[in-house]
Amino acid sequence: MFVARLETLRRRLRNSEYSFMMLIAAAIGVLGGLGAILFRFLIEGVQYVAYGMQEYGLSLFDALEWWHIVLVPAVGGLLLAPIVHYFAREAKGHGVPEVMEAVALKQGVIRKRIVVAKTLASAICIGTGGSVGREGPIVQIGSAIGSTLGQILRVSRSKLRTMVGCGAAAGIAATFNAPLAGVLFSLEVILGDFGVRRFTPIVVSSVIATATSHYCVGDVLAFDITAEYTMVSFLELVPYSLLGAVAGLGGLAFSRLIYASEDLFERSRIPALAQPVLGGLLIGAIGLRYPHVFGVGYETIEMALNAEVAWTMLFLLLGVKMVATSITLGSGGSGGIFAPSLFLGAVLGGGLGHLYHQILPGLTAESGAYALVGMGAFVSATTHAPLTSIMIIFEMTNDYKIILPLMFACIIANALSSGLHRDSIYTMKLVRRGLNIHRGRDVNVLNSLKVETIISPDYLTIAEHTHLGAMLQLMIKHSNTYFYVIDEHGGFRGVVPVDDLRQVILDGEILDSLVIARDVMIEDVPLLYRSETLDQVMRYFGTSRWEELPVISGCGHRKLEGVATRQAVISSYNREILKRDAVSEVLGGISTAVEGEPVLFSGDIAIAEVEAPGWMVGRTLAQLNLRRKRGIQVLMINPLRDGQALADNLQLVPKPDYVIRLGDNILILGPSEAVRQMRS
Repeated sequence: MFVARLETLRRRLRNSEYSFMMLIAAAIGVLGGLGAILFRFLIEGVQYVAYGMQEYGLSLFDALEWWHIVLVPAVGGLLLAPIVHYFAREAKGHGVPEVMEAVALKQGVIRKRIVVAKTLASAICIGTGGSVGREGPIVQIGSAIGSTLGQILRVSRSKLRTMVGCGAAAGIAATFNAPLAGVLFSLEVILGDFGVRRFTPIVVSSVIATATSHYCVGDVLAFDITAEYTMVSFLELVPYSLLGAVAGLGGLAFSRLIYASEDLFERSRIPALAQPVLGGLLIGAIGLRYPHVFGVGYETIEMALNAEVAWTMLFLLLGVKMVATSITLGSGGSGGIFAPSLFLGAVLGGGLGHLYHQILPGLTAESGAYALVGMGAFVSATTHAPLTSIMIIFEMTNDYKIILPLMFACIIANALSSGLHRDSIYTMKLVRRGLNIHRGRDVNVLNSLKVETIISPDYLTIAEHTHLGAMLQLMIKHSNTYFYVIDEHGGFRGVVPVDDLRQVILDGEILDSLVIARDVMIEDVPLLYRSETLDQVMRYFGTSRWEELPVISGCGHRKLEGVATRQAVISSYNREILKRDAVSEVLGGISTAVEGEPVLFSGDIAIAEVEAPGWMVGRTLAQLNLRRKRGIQVLMINPLRDGQALADNLQLVPKPDYVIRLGDNILILGPSEAVRQMRS
């Protein structure tokens, strides 16, 4: 009876889309706020076990033995490595790119296990001294909570993406006590959409998460600033602008250093499970001299804001923190880059502020003001989100007097950083995977397709000593546009365009015995490999006259395996677009009905989307024989395992030998009763 009433309530709420989304947004706000608070408590618990302190205090490290400081981060790496490697690979790194990818390319689907995996891995990494922040993990945790709730309620894909944005906003708002910054971060970074229909539920989640945080831990600012800073004169905008420019260059350098560190560890022969341990040892060694790099670094940030650190030390910490964070993330640690960006901005601004004030004491404010502005400028440079950067600094400090130089510095830092490199620290990670969410789905579709899918055996080869007369005879008999020249061992040598042969037809009798294929072939031809993406192939076609290109093996003798034509690339792209559009249209059209009961077409025939039940897992469609046993026709299979997007692995017409696996979603058609049994 209770289940029936709950189902009735759910249906009524769904009839009012606005009420439904507001209620769900509020629920995500509560869960995201509680998740952020519990995550902070978990970090403090790990810190207490590891160091005997709930919060990092620089003076407390003086009482620890050197081996204790060095070994604890390594033990943390040893504990988090199996969580990331075996349980959820998405928990590695700073987390936000994975959320952006899920929103842009995976319909908002985030695996449910991410909540647990990211919470444990990041808490261990930060709590044992990893030089990363807690904001990125909280964004990923909050987004995963929103996605999980949406998947449980089986909402449409559009609503699911909005719910992911609600979770991200809730995480930021609860962490920094900054509801407006949470909203802007979600819209500017995660969703890239300021539409009204997304804006309202995200605001609700952010406000509710902030209220939840206030209720549990009180209304406190992220940083305790004892001094009050103002802009001394309008001339001071010049040094602030210079700070923004330096922060722009520093943010870009920081982004590249992180991924250079990742490449270094990936190219090394160190086993994946041992890399976080080595990274922890290096961080521990750095922490012996500079314990400031441990954890989120909020104590050092406050010291810079209150002008309590010498400028020489601030500049030194700038380089040390960059290296420490790069090692932590490059070696496989789990944590965010938001707090390290704040740290780097604070020490950079504080250091420059000291120099400015010594040179122009009457025209410049204390160094703490520059540390405050530097925080926003550096975050703007790394994230390419100036609105979020401005608002989060304002809300964290509750100081409006410095807002004008803050805006100047953030805009300049973002303009310089994005001008030199269009990708932020988040999208840079996606581009390295072949995913460019800014260039639209065209490039992403072509990046998901390989040359091996379009190789054609329809080509004509000739020996390199073939005479002109023989080539002209082949030209008459065959319609091929190109002849591919090979040596006696079958290795590719070059291409003879048929159009080039037509130019010497009049002189054929004179040149027949003199000209051979090797004399007229073109050797400088773009060569393709089976594993190359069609995006790169299309670039070759776009910048040359070639209509087809040779596909060769990766071996030294360059064996010709086939050809890839411009038309084949276009046809493959069109098929993939059609397939993905079919998924979106079918799932979007039936989503509302499928979320409740199967869609009834005519008579007793129904359609529904179901998750593969346990009795189907591990068996092929031929073994299941659903059509004969149950009258069920499998229309599509959407593999969701390993966090892959629906359309990326979609099989519109699944083969009989396809093996059902845990997490597969199946679109079925058949008698309504049989469909209902499959759903239950």
